[in-house]
Amino acid sequence: MKKFILMSLAVAMLLGSCNSKTNEEEQQQQALQDASKQELATAVADRDQLLSLVNEIASGMEQIKRLENILTVTNGMKGETASQRAQIEADIAAIQQTLQQRREQLADLESKLNKSNLNNSNLRKTIETLRAQIDSQSAEIETLRGDLAQANERIGQLNTAVDSLNTTVTSVTDERDAAQQESTELANELNTCYYVVASKSELKDHKIIETGFLRKTKIMKGDFDQNFFTTSDKRTLTTLPLHSKKAEVLSNQPAGSYKIVDQNGQKVLHITNPDLFWSLSNYLVIKID
Repeated sequence: MKKFILMSLAVAMLLGSCNSKTNEEEQQQQALQDASKQELATAVADRDQLLSLVNEIASGMEQIKRLENILTVTNGMKGETASQRAQIEADIAAIQQTLQQRREQLADLESKLNKSNLNNSNLRKTIETLRAQIDSQSAEIETLRGDLAQANERIGQLNTAVDSLNTTVTSVTDERDAAQQESTELANELNTCYYVVASKSELKDHKIIETGFLRKTKIMKGDFDQNFFTTSDKRTLTTLPLHSKKAEVLSNQPAGSYKIVDQNGQKVLHITNPDLFWSLSNYLVIKID
């Protein structure tokens, strides 16, 4: 009886030991599974973050290409404004800041990968590829910044040249206008003529003619009255109504360059050859009765 009791206790202890060992193994297996799930979740999160970063970098490449196109187009435009150049500079600065943030994200991902138990060569290659792309984008941005600086300098030079040309054009225009004004004034002066239509007594009173007994009439000798004459233009004075039934040209206008005709009982002077008519004198004196 005693032996049976001892054997029963031994069996119970053995069974208890087996059950304890089984529970411990199950716990270890569960821990391993949980650890694997966590590492897998971390790896998936890192992968997703890398994929997101790939898309962002691809988008950044499109932004850089857009800026390159904008810079190429605006360099060929005469109407580029300072606000457009400022916007391009702001876009470049924003992309540079974004590239720096992505470089820091890559470094963080690489650090996480090094600390994890995963040794995913594809992830490491992706990180290296992304880093190379970021470096390439940074180089392109620097090139764009240099191109923009050169464009701004060229625009400044062109603006200076345009201002200089505007000044020159203004100066030349002023000189041309002055020359034209001078030419017009000279032409007007050369074509200025003077005429007077008056009776014999009026002409004598204004010292335009001198007469005497048995003396030939002399015209405009001495201090005659210039204000008694009417000023006109040789180019437009072709007909002169004399308002008299009798008229005689006393000044030395060449014969054949004019004629005096009757119109409605009044004399009218017609200048038939202006160049010849004014060739000897710019003054015309006509005596009427």
